Amino acid sequence: MFSVGQKVPEPAWMMRKTKYFWGAFAGRGSKWEKVAGEDARMLPKAMHEEKKQQEAKKRGKLKTMAGKLLKAVASGKEAVEEKAGGVEMAGHLLKMATCRKGAEGGVPAEEAICRFIEQGKFLEACDHIYNLEHSGNDKMGKSESLYKLLAERMWTVVGEAISGSGRTFLEPLQSVGESLKWEKQKEAEWLGSSQETGPVSTWSPNFWRKELEEQLIQYMTAQIPLLSSSANANETALKQHLSQLETSFFPSLEHGSGVFEEAGLLSTYAYCCHASLSSHLATLTDSSHLSFSQCLLVYEWGLKMYKSGSETCLKSRQSPQNSLSFGVQCLLWIVLKTEEKLLAVAKKEVGKALKEAFDIGKPPCADGAVIQILTEKTESAWHVSESLSEKVEAVCLEECLSFLESYENEVRNFLQHDGCPEICSGLWILENCCILRAVWCKLTYICSASTSQDVKVNGFLDRMEDEITEHFLQMVASKVKETLKEHFRKCESGFDHILKSLKQSFLVFGKKKTDTYEQALVKAVNTIIIAEYVQALLTISRKLSSVQRRRIVSKMEEDHRMLQDVFKECLGPAADHLKDPIRAILELIQASDSEGMKIALLPILKEFPDLRKEHLSAVLDIKVSLNREDRAALLAAFHDNCRESKPEVNLLFADTEIKPGKHGLCGCLCC
Repeated sequence: MFSVGQKVPEPAWMMRKTKYFWGAFAGRGSKWEKVAGEDARMLPKAMHEEKKQQEAKKRGKLKTMAGKLLKAVASGKEAVEEKAGGVEMAGHLLKMATCRKGAEGGVPAEEAICRFIEQGKFLEACDHIYNLEHSGNDKMGKSESLYKLLAERMWTVVGEAISGSGRTFLEPLQSVGESLKWEKQKEAEWLGSSQETGPVSTWSPNFWRKELEEQLIQYMTAQIPLLSSSANANETALKQHLSQLETSFFPSLEHGSGVFEEAGLLSTYAYCCHASLSSHLATLTDSSHLSFSQCLLVYEWGLKMYKSGSETCLKSRQSPQNSLSFGVQCLLWIVLKTEEKLLAVAKKEVGKALKEAFDIGKPPCADGAVIQILTEKTESAWHVSESLSEKVEAVCLEECLSFLESYENEVRNFLQHDGCPEICSGLWILENCCILRAVWCKLTYICSASTSQDVKVNGFLDRMEDEITEHFLQMVASKVKETLKEHFRKCESGFDHILKSLKQSFLVFGKKKTDTYEQALVKAVNTIIIAEYVQALLTISRKLSSVQRRRIVSKMEEDHRMLQDVFKECLGPAADHLKDPIRAILELIQASDSEGMKIALLPILKEFPDLRKEHLSAVLDIKVSLNREDRAALLAAFHDNCRESKPEVNLLFADTEIKPGKHGLCGCLCC
């Protein structure tokens, strides 16, 4: 803010430019000095002395006027260093004034113009400069320099008026307004005449209105209370700043509006008020660190100003009665621009929150946290405006759709390039899909999601669930198969670690309220593990020594207990309905005699109708104590009781391949 009487600083180049303008006026001095000398010789001595005294008096007055004019256009810092230049410039003025006297001793044109400028009679100065410009005697272009000097003095008056000394400068400020009207009138006359329009575009007064607006905006912006950059993240500081605008900045502008209205400059003054305020609020909301809640504060404040019909952004009394005042239109524009920024910030924050919540390779978050992320902004906006709440809601829903589309592509890339090295990673992605489905289901009740949006979301989720489920099951099958290759040869194969990892992941998965989906997935994993286990068991049974085959039974018992614990804890009572070929095989080979083995064989044939002769033969290889006759009897019992399996039944042994062993596959009952 500028104090009373303080001059607006001007750059050094402006001072040098001013010196150039005044120095240019001295170019005709030699001619006029010669004329003055000839006149002097023609006068009597007494008249000559009197004339010298008058010139000395006039020279002193002009010197004082030139000094004041220099102070008006020079900054405080440049005053000392330009003092010598000021004296020189005053001398040029004096020399110019002496040389510009007419034959009748009239006042020179430049001296008259300077007096008008110093006295604040800018309209008169305009007329005289214009006459000089079109007199045909302005070959050196001094009128242009005078126009610029006039403009500098006018802007100084404007600065004095807005800094708090408005009434003191009312008359010169009125002259500023009249000068601007004069410029528009001359421009209209020029354009309306048959003259070329080229010169009017470069005519100095043609830029006055723009220069005035720049000066006013500069003065007004300097009066805006400061908000430190470190306070941008502080909502309390932002509230205080907006309150200062309302209680300090606006009243100061309104206080200064009266003198500008009397000077006929109210519309320009109001425009600059709005421009400075709009620019400042745009700076506040354009900060990359501005949060949704902070942007909402600015929006709410602007909306309050607009609804209250605030007179702080001034009305132009020239506006039609049936239209919005210029001030209200400006506030409405500010509100709309802030709303655009608010919606953009909401979209950005929702997108960022969703990416953090559903980061591939990290444990999923709870669905309640995601719901809060999406609804808290809508609820905050609802307290300000119902229409704003609907717009924020729509932006959040659209961002959800955009996130799902990008997430689907991200999942595909992850599966293709990274291959989900850990079992838990694939399950986490599947959990994310389940959580997103639950979140969307809740959002459809809270928000006004359209049918097309619902179809898109469910389409994204269905595709992702199918792809990740297929990939997850393939990954489980691959890891289990690789582990079981040496499982029956080594004491530690890693099979137990896979089961523990699956158990832990499934138990966490179950806490996400995905019971239906989880049970289907766990059952599918159980089927894969059992199938791979039986395949590995029957493949290795014919390659082991007698000692190793004796140890298989105890290993099978241990593995069976571990599998039962894992799937019973994950599935609960539903685990009792799972097929258990390992238990059936154990009961068969642990029977005490061939008759007991025949009895144990019957339920196996009933439960697993796809069991083939080579499968039974491989199982019998595990029982070291089984003689050839008992083996033949069991194979005969299989032949008598086996039946063809139905295609629709979920088969276990159908894809289990057995290579011929030491007994061969000759087709007889003894093999």
